[in-house]
Amino acid sequence: MEGKQDKLQRPRSRQAHEKVLEAAVQLFADRGIEGTSIDAIAAASGVSKATIYKHWEDKNALCLEVLGRVHGLDRKPEEFDSGDLQQDLIDFLNRKPPEEYAQLRDRLMPHLIAYVSRDREFGKAWKSLVMEPGRAKAIELLRRGIAKGIFPADLDLSLSLALLIGPMLFKHMFREIAPIPDDLAEGVARAYWRAFATQFPPPAPSARPKR
Repeated sequence: MEGKQDKLQRPRSRQAHEKVLEAAVQLFADRGIEGTSIDAIAAASGVSKATIYKHWEDKNALCLEVLGRVHGLDRKPEEFDSGDLQQDLIDFLNRKPPEEYAQLRDRLMPHLIAYVSRDREFGKAWKSLVMEPGRAKAIELLRRGIAKGIFPADLDLSLSLALLIGPMLFKHMFREIAPIPDDLAEGVARAYWRAFATQFPPPAPSARPKR
C-alpha cells in the first residue's frame, strides 16, 4: 500500500517535470541546444539539477522529450480511417503539429539542424522519435490500399514515401519564399492515385443544377 508521503510527492514530481520542460524549450529556442546547460535549465525552472537528473539521463534525453512535446507526440495519434483511403491520405498529408507550438518549432529548427550536424547519435534518436511515426503511418495507409486492391501488390513503398512526403517537406521548408498552393496535399494525393492506383474513387457530384 502506498504511503501518504509517496502520494504527496507524485504531484510535486509532475510539477517539477513540467517546469523543466517549459524552461528547456524556451532556452533551447533562445540559445540553441548546445548553448543551453543543465545549470541554466535548473536556474530558469527553479528545479534542482539533482531532480532534473532523476527525470532525464542527460540533456539529450530532455531535449528529445521537448521535441516530442512541441510536435504533439505526447498526444493521442490520429487514426486516419474514414473509409475513404484517398481522403485519409489527404488528411494525413495535411496533418499539423500543435499550433500553439508553431513559433517555438520555427525557432528551434535552426538550432536543431546545427546540433544534429555535430551529434549524429542524437540525430538518429530525433529522427526515430519525430519522423518515424509519420513514416510508419504512411506505410500503414499504403499497405491498407494494397490489401484492398487499390494499389498493386508490388508497390514500391520507399518510392511512394518520397513522392508523397517530399512535396510536403518542400512546402514546410520554402513556404515563406515560394508560392505554395493551399491544396497541395490534395494535388499530391490525386497525382499519386493517377500514377499508381488500380481503383479510383467516384467523382465528386457536380454542383451545377440539372436542367
